[in-house]
Amino acid sequence: MSDTRQVPTRRAVLGAALAVPLLTAAPSASAAPSRTEDLLYVGTWGVGQVHALRFDPVQGTLSPLGPVAEVTSNWVAAHPTHPVLYVAGSEQGGFIRWFGIDRATGALSRLGEIATESVPTGSGGLSYMGVDQRSQTLLVADFAAGTAVSVPIGRDGELAPPASVVQDTGSGPNPRQQGPHPHHVVVDPSGRFALVADFGADRVFTYRFDRTTRTLSTGTPDGPAAYATAPGSGPRRLVFHPDGTTVYLLNELTADIETLNWHARQGLLTLRQTLPTNAPGHTGTTSAAELAISRDGRFVYISNRGDNALVVFSTDRRSRLLTEVQRIPCGGTTPWSFSVHSSGRWLFVANEASSTVDLFGIDPRSGLLTATGTSVPVPKPDCITFCHH
Repeated sequence: MSDTRQVPTRRAVLGAALAVPLLTAAPSASAAPSRTEDLLYVGTWGVGQVHALRFDPVQGTLSPLGPVAEVTSNWVAAHPTHPVLYVAGSEQGGFIRWFGIDRATGALSRLGEIATESVPTGSGGLSYMGVDQRSQTLLVADFAAGTAVSVPIGRDGELAPPASVVQDTGSGPNPRQQGPHPHHVVVDPSGRFALVADFGADRVFTYRFDRTTRTLSTGTPDGPAAYATAPGSGPRRLVFHPDGTTVYLLNELTADIETLNWHARQGLLTLRQTLPTNAPGHTGTTSAAELAISRDGRFVYISNRGDNALVVFSTDRRSRLLTEVQRIPCGGTTPWSFSVHSSGRWLFVANEASSTVDLFGIDPRSGLLTATGTSVPVPKPDCITFCHH
């Protein structure tokens, strides 16, 4: 999760045992949750903790439970059906730890760990993890090593050693683009390809993905197919439209969003549209961060760290091209990431520099966001995941 401010980079050693204040407003973790409540887990950038929150999606209330694990947490991801949380580390070796979730209290119990790098590449570590539920595979972007990794998930949510590791190549003109830095891995709707947005290489690489063996491969002796962005763009996030033929790509360094056609038979991307996400007359830092699409595909959401804003786009029903429909303050400073609740009615923003998680309502008809005024203190939040079960 790269940033343009003077914060520790992935190349800087991040200590896992930094002293930080605990949340003073945390309620008792033994309080029994209602059946409607979800657990949220929040990674913290450079703090060495995972925090838990309790959320009632009916009432729209958010309560902090405080730190529940002392571990570096570049990214957190919950298993979709098992009470298991995966935590990506920042130290050498590309470590992933997994924890059992106590649904009643939110407490975590450490179950195991694996290393995704056979030869440590230096600190900075992992930038993304996501579960492909159909194949029970954890797909990982290793920012520091320049690799994408597939990790088999066992019957109870445990992790096996990596099934495959593929190496990106390339660089860009920005000083932060001296080599490949994968930032996101997404499986296409056919399940035959994995797309890797590479911040450092100014490319989206298309790898073959075999759901049976749970392996990534280049597909040809010449290497993976690649879509090239404009030099210095810094691809960060991508999402598929539910139609399966459209991809939206968010570039961090240029803070623009691209609409791409996806040609599933060949595994190729072609450009159709590029729009800015900066406000008109924007000056200073330019940095886009997070991207999501509504379940029905009608709206696309992004966070802009340079403007401290959330931006909403509508998608055309026929062409799938984007139109900006809303720009709203993010409720804090440096919206590093956000997550949309499974109901589609709520959006949670990890405002890293202001050390807050802020709650927004989503109007399912218009797609527009409304600030609820609910803001919970969490030190340096960098990502948010849900445990619904």
